Amino acid sequence: MTLEMREKDPVDLLERMKADPKNLVGFRFFSTHDPRALAHFLPDERCGKIILTRNPLESYVSELIAWSTNQWKLGQGDTRKSAKVTFKLDEYRKHVAEYQAFQVKILHELQCSGQTAFYLSYEDVQDVDVLNGLARFLGVDSQIEALSTNLRRQNPGSLRDKVVNYEQMVEDLQKMDPFDLTRTPNFEPRRGPVVPGYVAAAIAPLMYLPIKGGPEAQVREWLKGIGGGDLLGGFNQKTLRQWKRKHSGHRSFTVIRILSCGRMPLFASISLKPAPKVSPKSVRPCCVIMIC
Repeated sequence: MTLEMREKDPVDLLERMKADPKNLVGFRFFSTHDPRALAHFLPDERCGKIILTRNPLESYVSELIAWSTNQWKLGQGDTRKSAKVTFKLDEYRKHVAEYQAFQVKILHELQCSGQTAFYLSYEDVQDVDVLNGLARFLGVDSQIEALSTNLRRQNPGSLRDKVVNYEQMVEDLQKMDPFDLTRTPNFEPRRGPVVPGYVAAAIAPLMYLPIKGGPEAQVREWLKGIGGGDLLGGFNQKTLRQWKRKHSGHRSFTVIRILSCGRMPLFASISLKPAPKVSPKSVRPCCVIMIC
């Protein structure tokens, strides 16, 4: 198929891609691409949807650098082209508005058709476990053990190294909510677990994860009474792993509130055991769309 044929009828290209049931084919779709293709594949439940999200500011700066250097991807052996760009508030506002409108449109269409998508952040692309989870979402049995080295990050470094008027940019961004968290789908800031707040028994294989507003004092006293000694806290990732290895068969829990039943307190708790495994889709999708 020629470029002219594709421009004339993008749907024909999509149908040809799906024609071979042995291959799981896919492509990336940006908000500026042909809307006729979007209208065709978005309602199709047999097409697996992957929503790639990224910090809009990082995306804006990266796009400016790509336009400046004319380098849109960086493979092994390629020479990285670097450039510093100028931040323009009005231009950035437009970028965020367009990005947000596209994301909201996709979310609405998926909701109306009863579909779901696999949300993938820019940082998740470097996580082998997440990519293997994506494969299971698509009904693919094979797994990877390492990331491909064919592509490299184009613009490493901080924004200060990439933006000429960095200080002005920081001042301008204080005048607006750059992410409009109330409307942009799936753009909650990443927060890690509050590991230093975990409380563990010294001997018993029990770990308590306090929730603010819960009966923390009572649970601590209870845990101390059955735990065989003083409570342990102030964990980091390393000491948490050490405690878990030392206490085989450990259980983690939290308590929202305590229900009174005569003189015996009953803990109304939420178990924080690992989520049960979900079997892959019974029907493998006919194609995969990464919406960027």
